[in-house]
Amino acid sequence: MVEHLEPADSAGQQGPAAARDCCGRAAGTRLLDAVAVMDRLRAPGGCPWDAEQTHTSLLRYLVEECYELVDAVEREDAAAVREELGDVLLQVLFHARIADEAQADRGGFDIDDVAGDLVDKLVRRHPHVFGAPARSADSGPQTARDDADQSYSAADQQDRWDELKRSEHGRSGALAGVALGQPSAALAGKLGHRAAKFGLRVDLPEGDSVGEQLFRIAYLAGASGQDPESALRAVARRHAEALSMAEGPGDRLSDH
Repeated sequence: MVEHLEPADSAGQQGPAAARDCCGRAAGTRLLDAVAVMDRLRAPGGCPWDAEQTHTSLLRYLVEECYELVDAVEREDAAAVREELGDVLLQVLFHARIADEAQADRGGFDIDDVAGDLVDKLVRRHPHVFGAPARSADSGPQTARDDADQSYSAADQQDRWDELKRSEHGRSGALAGVALGQPSAALAGKLGHRAAKFGLRVDLPEGDSVGEQLFRIAYLAGASGQDPESALRAVARRHAEALSMAEGPGDRLSDH
């Protein structure tokens, strides 16, 4: 359990404070252990199965673990959430370890590159929290400004985040950053949301096929600010429980 924060001690660097746990250890110490375990599994003499994996072969597990985490969150099972977060973290460590085996000029990177890019992005995209770099009169280490805008709302941040993403990636279209590989209902909802946000009007498919009907419903839900994927999953879970109850106590569906 993290009890307090201490200022970051990287001279000349602006960034988040360093968290400490109840025993005074820097938060994240066990993450280093996880990196070491992943290295051992992947190294010569480690696990044969782990050594054979590639970015592509691991994709199915990444998707499965993410959905298992979603399920744990929706069931409000704290113990399961903790376990599934670890499984998702394993996938991050695994992919980073595979990438570390390639030369930098061939696209190689390591887990520190991944974490460093994330820190830079979060600080850069939250100027209302970290402020702009400022130097003291004696030209000492940079520190974050303490005059961050306290009136900044969540809606303001969403708009700012989108603006910064467009600036960073040079993308400004309605489809910029939309993952076309996401679940169909989520994708249709996202397209509807983006269309409404950008003021675009395109005729929806008018056919009566199952796909066209589902698309229209999910698209319009997204355009109105709803999440059709979560809404449909909630209904499906309730119906699954009803089916389980109909089968009798001895044949109920698993919660996992």
